[in-house]
Amino acid sequence: MERRRRRQRGHGREFESLRDYRPGDDLRDICWTATARRHELITRTFEIERSQVIWLVLDAGRLLRAEVLQDGSDLRLSKLDYAVNAALALAQVATQCGDRVGLLAYGRAIRYNVPAGRGPRHLRAIVESLAQVRGEPSEADHSRAARVLLSEQRRRSLVVWITDFAETPALPEVIEYTLQITRRHLVVFSAMNQPDLTALARATPSTPEEMYRHAAALEIMHRRDLLLRSLRQRGVFAFELAPNALASSLVNQYLDIKERNLL
Repeated sequence: MERRRRRQRGHGREFESLRDYRPGDDLRDICWTATARRHELITRTFEIERSQVIWLVLDAGRLLRAEVLQDGSDLRLSKLDYAVNAALALAQVATQCGDRVGLLAYGRAIRYNVPAGRGPRHLRAIVESLAQVRGEPSEADHSRAARVLLSEQRRRSLVVWITDFAETPALPEVIEYTLQITRRHLVVFSAMNQPDLTALARATPSTPEEMYRHAAALEIMHRRDLLLRSLRQRGVFAFELAPNALASSLVNQYLDIKERNLL
């Protein structure tokens, strides 16, 4: 969090200070009143605008009900549990960074829609909404979530979409609508993998039955990788993450985007 508090000079909107003109400075940044007083060229410097809008889009559909066995324990948590924890962690960090955070949790319908805001009271509203998100037995309506987001957030923002997608011959709906949102916003698309499938793909088969299962796991992972690669080629930050690494990975990705001023 310390690096988030550093003031950075650049082409932001907030005035920072005056300094002597340097070759290469934009003529639009010259302060002519100060130049007239000092009889030499003076350049205005600006603090990079750090306050931005972050939308957390949380899929609570059927695929997020899949359970994952925690390492070293018999406890099973659903992918939705990990998604809620990651959304909460990211909301806390983004709020401390001064950004405005919104939440859109959806299944077949929009369950919670918290407009972008900041401050302790707003964070409590997000926490209370996340605490009530429940997984649904049916497939989530990704098109409805995309329409609501695009209608409410017209200015460019960072959209962090926490979801998963099924392995189907056709293009998954969530991938299709992610590409639509990318035309206006910067999107971080985070799909959660299934650790037992990953373990199966990495294991060395010793029987014909294990060989077939191993081949099927490799094929599924390959198709998922191709879909995520196609998103990355279109400018989406697309990842497939282990559920227990979701929160830290998303926070680090968010901080990296802020550090590089990609919004």
